[in-house]
Amino acid sequence: MAKDPTEPATKPGFSDRARLTLQVIRANPTGAIALKILVAVLGGLVVAVGIVLIPLPGPGWAIVILGLIIWAVEFVWARHLLHFTRNKLRGWTSWIARQSWPVRLLIGAAGLVFVTAVLVATLRFSFGVTVADIWQYITTH
Repeated sequence: MAKDPTEPATKPGFSDRARLTLQVIRANPTGAIALKILVAVLGGLVVAVGIVLIPLPGPGWAIVILGLIIWAVEFVWARHLLHFTRNKLRGWTSWIARQSWPVRLLIGAAGLVFVTAVLVATLRFSFGVTVADIWQYITTH
């Protein structure tokens, strides 16, 4: 059935415009190579920053996954790795959701202890600050 010409045209969404833009860029051989290089470098930088931030409290893994999303624009292996990562993350969150509250609290406490240990080690070895120094500062100010 043909579309009614009196109906207003719908505006394309962001993903439609992005897909069309990438198709236009890839249509030119130089544009395709430039896009591949840009995606490789930008994704690599984001992944590298994420890897550096993984041991620190914060969004290290989220930044690594963002870099993987950037790579997935051009590289099939990154799409497969991103799909694998999403499936494992969904499996983990599903497993956690099926556990009882005491088990969830224990897992959360273990995560908190790990993050605290990383933070203490980072402060100690990067800045020479110990927990005793922090406690003394808190109690005297």
